[in-house]
Amino acid sequence: MRPILEQLVLRRTFRLPAPIGPSGDGAALAGRLDSALLSAGFTLSGELLRHLSGLSPEAVEPVARRTLATVGELVGDHVRHNVYFKDFPAGVPDTVEFWHRCLAEALADDRARPGVQAQLRDGVLNLLTLPSYGVHRHTYDEMLAAHDELIASAGDRITVIHLGGPLEDELSALYLSLAASPVPLGEDGLEELRLLAGRCARGPQPQTFPVRENRAVVNAVRAAAGEELLLDTVTDVLRLACALSGASVTLQEPVRFRSLRRPLRRALLAGLDRVVADSPAKLADVHRHRERWKRLGERLHPHEHPRWPHAAEVFAVARGEREAPTLDSRVEKLMADGDPAAAALLLARAPGRLFRALDRLVRAAPGDEQRTAVIDAAGRVAPQVSGRVLLSVREHLENRAGRFGEQRVFLNRSGRAWATPDTRPGLPQEVREALAALADAELRRRLPATGTVVVDPAVLDVALPLSGKNVPSGLGVLPRGSVSAVDGELLRFFTYWRQTKRQTDHDLAALLLDADYRTLAWLDWTALTAVGGAHSGDITDAPEGASEFIDLRLASVEAGFVVPMVHVYSGENFEQVAESFFGFMLRDAEQAGAPFEARTVRMKSEVRGPGRVALPLVFVRDEQGDWHARWMHVHLKGHPDANQAALHRVSTGMLVRGMVERRPLTVRHLTGLLRDNGVTVTRWDGETAPDGPVTFVGLARPEGLHPEARVITPENLRDLIPA
Repeated sequence: MRPILEQLVLRRTFRLPAPIGPSGDGAALAGRLDSALLSAGFTLSGELLRHLSGLSPEAVEPVARRTLATVGELVGDHVRHNVYFKDFPAGVPDTVEFWHRCLAEALADDRARPGVQAQLRDGVLNLLTLPSYGVHRHTYDEMLAAHDELIASAGDRITVIHLGGPLEDELSALYLSLAASPVPLGEDGLEELRLLAGRCARGPQPQTFPVRENRAVVNAVRAAAGEELLLDTVTDVLRLACALSGASVTLQEPVRFRSLRRPLRRALLAGLDRVVADSPAKLADVHRHRERWKRLGERLHPHEHPRWPHAAEVFAVARGEREAPTLDSRVEKLMADGDPAAAALLLARAPGRLFRALDRLVRAAPGDEQRTAVIDAAGRVAPQVSGRVLLSVREHLENRAGRFGEQRVFLNRSGRAWATPDTRPGLPQEVREALAALADAELRRRLPATGTVVVDPAVLDVALPLSGKNVPSGLGVLPRGSVSAVDGELLRFFTYWRQTKRQTDHDLAALLLDADYRTLAWLDWTALTAVGGAHSGDITDAPEGASEFIDLRLASVEAGFVVPMVHVYSGENFEQVAESFFGFMLRDAEQAGAPFEARTVRMKSEVRGPGRVALPLVFVRDEQGDWHARWMHVHLKGHPDANQAALHRVSTGMLVRGMVERRPLTVRHLTGLLRDNGVTVTRWDGETAPDGPVTFVGLARPEGLHPEARVITPENLRDLIPA
């Protein structure tokens, strides 16, 4: 178990828990490890290198093996990336010329000729039936031999791996960080929390669990151990039942409740009884998931336990045998009666819901008096609203000027997105300013008023992670809406997939848009060369895994936006394949090397989700001609089969416009609030480690920080969000 937990800490924090073992001379092996890591774009900190050098070679060897495997998977170097055209990006032919060549080879093949001739007589030719189309014609080693060795560049990515503390201390710190996260975690984060809770649930616990899903995961471990449960709503009990049944605690997926052991059934019923007894009004929450409650009742048999009568009331509400008026129904009645001020007063019982409804309430107010009443109600409950909701509303206000022609982006809980023209009337400027000032004042009250914060300028335009859902795990992944500089001359992005059971074809494409988001051109299997770029060739079957690449020299790209796209053309979707990921590399113009070189990878993320078209990010050129990456992390629904760039260019252009023109709340905004509080906020020079126990905020942890310094990087950026 130690190797698994050690790898978890390394992936999440870039800290290697202090390896243990007998003393010895491990310097030579530690040096070889550092050299091997450099080829993948990683290096050991001086402190970690010294620690490993003081251990015996027998203690260093397994640590080195596990570390190399972990970073290889992080960067996508754990698989072999072969390409169809061996010399890529050189030697990529014209598309029609290439198809003619494949056809000529098929007609020269005695086995393929009859079928091809029959298709030609019908007037339609399926490229997938041509023997030489879509399959490698050379081995991985032959492809490598066709390329010169990569010469290292000063611009290549180097990620430092730091020395951590004892494994138990690192696990406890990571557990507390995830369990107390102020924003929802993604599925990967919840799974990691579940693993850590099994180890840490009896140790120190966070003071609060701001996110219900996190609480459910921890409760499942506590219930199995017979410990007291942390419950304060009926939905907490439902989430716990889902966790105990091996289902998602997000309540977004169907669940088949298991038959639970009697102690667990008693614990659930007792907890449910206590929640309802303390607050009968919470019975109204049952309506949101009434069908699930009916199914759960069939497993818990509440009628057999008369000592918990309040628990039985939950299932009576689910069956419609008892009334429990919801807050929403009462609010809707007041809105229908034209009294948003009264609706705001009622919603004050649920402060977070009041803040989420402010836009609607203010727009519905018939005059200044009611509008002022709504704002006053918000001001009174602001101290009870979570920091995440305050920031979400503040970001919403930043984007509600109501300019004509704006695209409104919708994003559901599974990450599927679409855009449509915003038909809502804009909020008056004085209202937006009043509500924004209210939110900022409350945020300042919660932020620290002392200390020193040192900020790496590169992190200022990183969006605050208001939710971890639908944001994939990986290397260099930033929250949706973040902007980061693209400082290479050659941009190369890639996708890799490995099918599970049936033939699967995923396709990489690049859509090029002008400044008005109209399509200029695209690169994919139908257009192998365009606008100075090249596609590595179409692979249509991936039993052992397959890769596709697109290469662009940014100086020759005359477009405002470059949109990488990953399509499911046929076979298994992103959630069915054994593995699927996307990433991009940056190189100097003269750097050679194989199509995939780990040290040039700037970002690699998993590709998962229910849609059949993935849009991880968009590359944007500014008015000065410089390029930036803007992170999207969205999916389009797509077609059941045969998705390609040409079919989605209009919907993609609308979505990209909505995402690019939306202004996220960034680290810059939060550091501005800290300055308003009198906190000293300074910029890091990129070289010298700050002195003293400061709070450092940056893209990566620098070497030489004070042992008591607090470090905020993209891996734990959620810790910046006030409770």
